[in-house]
Amino acid sequence: MTGEEIVLGPLPAGITLANEGMQKKVWNVLGHTYSMKAAGESSFAFETFDPPGTGVPPHVHPTQDEHIYVLDGVFTLYLDGRWETAGPGDTVRMPRNLPHAYYNRGEEPTRGLFWVSPAGRLAELFDKLHNLEDPAEVVRVSALCGVDFLPPGTVEGA
Repeated sequence: MTGEEIVLGPLPAGITLANEGMQKKVWNVLGHTYSMKAAGESSFAFETFDPPGTGVPPHVHPTQDEHIYVLDGVFTLYLDGRWETAGPGDTVRMPRNLPHAYYNRGEEPTRGLFWVSPAGRLAELFDKLHNLEDPAEVVRVSALCGVDFLPPGTVEGA
């Protein structure tokens, strides 16, 4: 469910309830469920639910710093040229322009709170990617909104 278009301005005060998205925004992106938790021009936060075997291949945010606070499960991450893992309570820092990726290579779902700063066009991107099933189209649309995927085979193990 994507509902109305998100117009970013100052972060509005309020509470986003558990198991809901702010403004009821919940997206399905290639098997992941993303729930918008906070959106303003300075930052954008979303909770992910990632079934086993899913992931986001290596990509770069040229204008955004990205972070993950791991809630459940173990994320396998490509970060700063190395493969690492992060589990519940860990915080992952991914500075702008640093190629990174994340995968759920375990047998249980993972869940994390992600946020980027500044917000950029990520909410707009998720609206465009919602229920899109063609990975090549996901890569193309992502580039239009400021997220650049690396060519397949660029990172060993991705």
